[in-house]
Amino acid sequence: MNFKRQNREEVSVNLTPLIDIVFLLLIFFMVSTTFTQESHLSIDLPEASAEPSQAPSKAIEIVISSAGEYQVDGQALLNQQVDTLKRALLKILDGRETAPVVITADTNTPHGAVVKAMDAAGQLGLINLSITTRQTDNAN
Repeated sequence: MNFKRQNREEVSVNLTPLIDIVFLLLIFFMVSTTFTQESHLSIDLPEASAEPSQAPSKAIEIVISSAGEYQVDGQALLNQQVDTLKRALLKILDGRETAPVVITADTNTPHGAVVKAMDAAGQLGLINLSITTRQTDNAN
């Protein structure tokens, strides 16, 4: 008996479709990526000294309670609007172009209330802002 040998086809994997898919995915991710530059604030942080600094005598003090209520130089404001805060600051300025502003906020004060006070002062051209803190006792 003479059997004929069957020709076996060579097994191969065609990589062309795989490479095409990889290139298409690469192009998709390149096109769909947003190229944005994040802006960062440049902040000059103050240096600490051994003695606490005293606020200037003509400084305007803004006190913010934990509920976000404002007091400007001891006078409570009617509401928490920026315009009301700006009018109170203008009244305290009394014709002066600039004055230092000291912002004192409670630990539980909403961040937005402090930013609102800083914004009101900035809109009036008051750029010398200080934020007060309480010194912690390390005697515990």
